[in-house]
Order: sequence, then structure tokens, then C-alpha cells
Amino acid sequence: MARVLVIDDEKSIRNTLKDILEYEKHQVDLAEAGPVGLELFNQNSYDIVLCDIKMPDMDGLEVLSNMIDINPEIPVIMISGHGNIDTAVDAIKKGAYDFIEKPLDLNRLLVTIKNALERSDLVVETKQLKKKINKQYQIVGDSKAIRKVKDMIDKVAATDARVLITGANGTGKELVARDLHIKSERANGPFVEVNCAAIPSELIESELFGHEKGAFTSAHKQRIGKFEQAQGGTIFLDEIGDMSLAAQAKVLRALQENKISRVGSDKDINVDVRVITATNKDLKTEIENKTFREDLYHRLSVILIRVPSLNERLEDIPMLAEHFNEIVCAEYGQSKKTITKEAIEELKKITWTGNIREFRNVLERLIILCDKEITGADIKSYAAPISK
Repeated sequence: MARVLVIDDEKSIRNTLKDILEYEKHQVDLAEAGPVGLELFNQNSYDIVLCDIKMPDMDGLEVLSNMIDINPEIPVIMISGHGNIDTAVDAIKKGAYDFIEKPLDLNRLLVTIKNALERSDLVVETKQLKKKINKQYQIVGDSKAIRKVKDMIDKVAATDARVLITGANGTGKELVARDLHIKSERANGPFVEVNCAAIPSELIESELFGHEKGAFTSAHKQRIGKFEQAQGGTIFLDEIGDMSLAAQAKVLRALQENKISRVGSDKDINVDVRVITATNKDLKTEIENKTFREDLYHRLSVILIRVPSLNERLEDIPMLAEHFNEIVCAEYGQSKKTITKEAIEELKKITWTGNIREFRNVLERLIILCDKEITGADIKSYAAPISK
């Protein structure tokens, strides 16, 4: 059942729509003029609006514009007995979900309402899913060390500057990359992650730039590479220090010219991507060892962000514990556990060699093995041994 607002200056149309929609189990409010409809729209929460175009005092397109300003997510279906193609196009351009002419085809109207409501449900579900995903990738903590990282993200996210993220394994370099993307102008574009350390050196070029059919023995069909997949968005090259020199040369060209070519092709493809990289290696040492190109390093390191280890930010452990407590318990369909002060103090005593990744795994283990309360004794039993 949906709550529907009908705005039309013809009483017979209003009443007909009310009867039909109430028969379909919807709740219906009526307004005889634009200003009245806007007042109801401001005061109540509606799932959908049906609005006539030709009305005295305020026409439907003006009503539509005001509603879009108030809440653009509520679908508005425009109806009119004086409609033409230009009117319909104008209404859709202004943000209407659809345009239906009078006399109303009731079957079409009901189908349109059904589709509009399904789209609204999908929008809500998508927002909830994005919120859930963003929570999974939230950078948690308020220590001086992590605030410095957050401040840097806020300063550079809106630009297209290339960022090199450094830090030990498990510190959360991917979280920084995702936050940079989410807060950028490219947030609606794709975020494509490539773990350079996980791809064999002979396949990294194909993975990044794609290949043509027949380019090599196992190339049975054309493949689109990660750079093309990230078009209009962000490509995150994790563990860039493990990339082969041959692939580094091609990445350098892509950065210099904003062009790539697939393996087995001499055709250039223009790419518009923001490049964010990360490594747990000292790239300056890699440059000295001739395993990393110095010119590529300077291209990638316009902005440098170092992510601190967990041992450098132990004061964040209470916040991290509650964060993972909520996430893990939700994943297992459990109520949140109580984590005692003694447990927090014991967690602070551990040397976290695996950083945030290890900390999350420990919290998950504690949530599985402990009762409603996680105590200091539980930490000693289930957490501390892994650091030895």
C-alpha cells in the first residue's frame, strides 16, 4: 500500500482517481489546486504524486519544480487533457516520472504507478546498500594520527590529483582509497581495484589494459582491461611496488597521455580515470634497486598519504572495537556484545602485527566464542596468544 497525493482542479477526476486507487488498497489525499497540493506535500510523506498540468493559480509544471526542490526522490506523474509531445518532453525534463494524457487509460495509469513505486523501492534499497557498504569501509578513529589522514583526504578528494598511499599490511590503505573516491566528483563512477601482487607478471598488462582476441595463446576473445572498466571513475592499484617494469612503462604512458592500448593492438584508447596507488614497500629503496621506475614514482606521488599502524593509534581501539562489534554481530544476526573496560585495556596491550585486519579477525573470534559480555579474561584466552 502506498500513500498517494492527487492534485487536479477537476473534482470528477479527483474522485475517480481516489475510488480507483483506494480499491487498489492505496491511501489517497486530494488537492484541488497547486498551492494546496504543495502544502500537503510539505506536511506529509507521500510515495507518489499525480498532478494535473493545466490548473488555475499555479500550473502543474510549477508544482513539479517545487516538489523536486523539496524532495526529488518522490515520483511525480503528470496528467493533462491538453497534452502534446512538447508538453510531455518538458515535464520529463523538469523531473517528472511520466506523462499521461486525459482521458486516462486506467490500466496504463496503474502500471505506471506500480513501476514508479518499484523504482522508488529500488532507490531506497540502493541507498541502504550504499550506506551499509560505506559503513564497512568507514575509517574509524579519532587519534591524532588518523585525524591527519582524514584531513588529508578531505583536502585532496575533490581534485583529480594522483595519490600514493603507504603503510604496513592491514592498516587500511584500501579504506583511504575508497574514501577518496566516495568524496570525489567521480563518486558516481566506478571504483576498480587491482591487486598488483596477486596477478602474475605475465598477465598484469592484459589485466590492466585488456587484450585483443588472439593476442596470445589463451586469448580466445577480446578482454576489456581495468583502466577501461574504470572510465569516468577511479582505478586503485594496490601493491603497486610489485608491478613488473614492463607494466610500469605502460602505466606511465597512460598517466602521461591518458591513453592505453590493449595487448595485441596498436590502436590507442582514450581513458579518463583517477589513479590512486598503494604500497607497503619503500619505493625509494625499490628505485635504488632498479625494480621501480623513478619517473613513475614522481607521477604517482603528487599526494602522499601514510596510514599509521594500529600500534601507533592504540587510543582508537575502543572505537574500533565498537565498530567491528556492530558490524560482525549484524553479519551473524546477533545482538551486540558488551565489551568491558578490562577487555579494552587488554586489547591495548597486544602488539598488533597485522594491524586493523588482525584486530577485526580477533573481534570476530571473540564475538563467536564469548557470551553476551567480552571480558579481560576472554581477551587473554582468545586474543593475546595470536600476537606471540
